[in-house]
Amino acid sequence: MWGALGPPGRWAAHQRRRWELPDGDFLDVDEAPAEPEAPILIVLHGLESSSRSSQVAGLLWAARRCGWRGMGLNFRSCSGTPNRLRRSYHAGDTADLAWLLQQVIAEFPDSSILCAGFSLGGNVLLKYLAEQAEAAPAPLRAAAAISTPFDLAVSVRAIEQGFSRVYMRCLLRGLRRKTLAKLARFPDLVDRAALRAIRTVAEFDELVTAPVHGFPSAAAYWAASSCGTGLWRIARPTLLINAQDDPFFPGEALPREAIVRNRRLTAEFPRAGGHMGFISGRWPWAAASWAVERTMRFLRDQLSAPEPSHSLASASRLSSDRFRIEGSGGDCV
Repeated sequence: MWGALGPPGRWAAHQRRRWELPDGDFLDVDEAPAEPEAPILIVLHGLESSSRSSQVAGLLWAARRCGWRGMGLNFRSCSGTPNRLRRSYHAGDTADLAWLLQQVIAEFPDSSILCAGFSLGGNVLLKYLAEQAEAAPAPLRAAAAISTPFDLAVSVRAIEQGFSRVYMRCLLRGLRRKTLAKLARFPDLVDRAALRAIRTVAEFDELVTAPVHGFPSAAAYWAASSCGTGLWRIARPTLLINAQDDPFFPGEALPREAIVRNRRLTAEFPRAGGHMGFISGRWPWAAASWAVERTMRFLRDQLSAPEPSHSLASASRLSSDRFRIEGSGGDCV
């Protein structure tokens, strides 16, 4: 709840920039400027969030303090302006991120690039890295994913249980409202009565997400869009932060085997922290995000490291400096 409702913290001065996409749609990106050759941090938000979320704002502010250029990507329809096309965004859509990275590299050819994603944005980022594997752009040095739903089917089941249903209802209100608004422009998009009757995210994915984006069913969408099965292919240093008590993704389903298999992955799986919570400091008067602090430390370390060899290599044992399960190593609660 703190992750969703807590104070947004400081916001780096930025300018909103609209990038016109090849298919006639657009991406709104909030950009905090820096020197032309400064490192660039691109941050992806979660489901029905935006670049104005407290998590994204926290990372962009931290990037500014480091002298980096910060870019908060708003997925289609999430910037406060409806997107133009029938389609919107979804957890497995990596094409927009791939396109944006190409544009950023062309505009800032001398800058190192770092990426971070929260929740759904973490899934998009990890899936992109897995798809690209060793072909990922050379300027892309490292990445971090926080509170990622590695298996979407598991995640959808988790948020239909217990107190997690409170989060689910909040998400559904936004999804339903946005889809009803889109019906004014595309009356045949979905059945209005069926949309109003939806009570779970699974039902929304079956009625809206899957057919609108070309999947035969919600189950097919989840299977094709989950990042977990491709983690072994990632060829850039990548930090994974997930709490074992995350109400969106159970601790027993965390991808431990993939981390053992891929030496490029570093895992922090503290016992507690919720979904994008990870409160540290003197709460509530001086609360801070341990996940943001840990992410920035990891990304700074990767920038200062020698240029890596991007070949995939398997690990024969767990390394204590890249796989921590029992605790956070700090005062994260």
